[in-house]
Amino acid sequence: MNFSVKAVLACTSLVLASPVFADGHLSLEGKTIGVAVVGTQHFWDREAFNGATSTVESLGGTVVPVDGGRDNQVHADNHDILLNNGVDAVISILGDGAVEPKFEALKAAGIPVFTVDHPSPHAINNTTSDNYYMGTTIGRYMADAIGGEGKVAVFNAFQEALRICDIRAGLWKYVLEDYPGIEIIQPELAEEFANAPEDARKKTLDLLSQYPEGAIDAIHVGCWDQPAIGVVQALEEAGRTDVLVTALDGGPDTLEIMAEEGSPFVANVAQQPNLIGATSAMNVARHFAGETLLPQTYVDVVPVNGRDEAIAAYEALGYGSLE
Repeated sequence: MNFSVKAVLACTSLVLASPVFADGHLSLEGKTIGVAVVGTQHFWDREAFNGATSTVESLGGTVVPVDGGRDNQVHADNHDILLNNGVDAVISILGDGAVEPKFEALKAAGIPVFTVDHPSPHAINNTTSDNYYMGTTIGRYMADAIGGEGKVAVFNAFQEALRICDIRAGLWKYVLEDYPGIEIIQPELAEEFANAPEDARKKTLDLLSQYPEGAIDAIHVGCWDQPAIGVVQALEEAGRTDVLVTALDGGPDTLEIMAEEGSPFVANVAQQPNLIGATSAMNVARHFAGETLLPQTYVDVVPVNGRDEAIAAYEALGYGSLE
């Protein structure tokens, strides 16, 4: 099940509650858990890390944290530190293929690996958002927003590199196959991760110079939403009110933009990164308690369609009030 914003508002305590309270009998007492995160610069990564570490500690475990500084190779190498520390289990948050041999080494040493947003054959379990729902939902929302036809550009740098991005962008495109009047502009745009808003702002300005008013209807960010900040800035800078924006992640900064009167940012799907990290830590405790885990644990997401739902989701997700 996935929450509508109305359901989120009705069940705020459910969305925000730590699963610790539901499974209070579980414990990590006497266990040392390594928590490796690719970086903490981005809100999502930081919140998932905080959710994992705080839940391990609340269950009586000791955390050995390592931060990759948003360098995938450093993130991968940090797993060697955890291996050498002899931790009892590892929670690994994000990362690319460079982590796979590290996971294999941990597994060979008898140290179970639990991943966040990174399916791996060497992991006991991967905890993630329902990326399938995210991709199809944002596809439907975008198609509806532009009336089922028009030209759309997409920022899609990571579809080939990251499985979660492949699912989200791939299912967005799959939905658009049912809209023959929608054309995806080629070539697709490729955002940089570092300083993504500014990079996307510049690339959007270049795009707008090629497509005058009325020649492009929407810009979508295929895997996350930090570039959408720069897309909106570029539209405002160019005085373009004819282009709509959609993206995925729904952090507080982008929900704030969506909540502005007349914002071109019209649709998003919000994740719950703190709950994802907390759920991964709970899965570690379940494993040590002898429970059998499924390979994937999916955490509910919150679809956000329009300004009113952005305001509601912002409050429901615990970010404060925009009214």
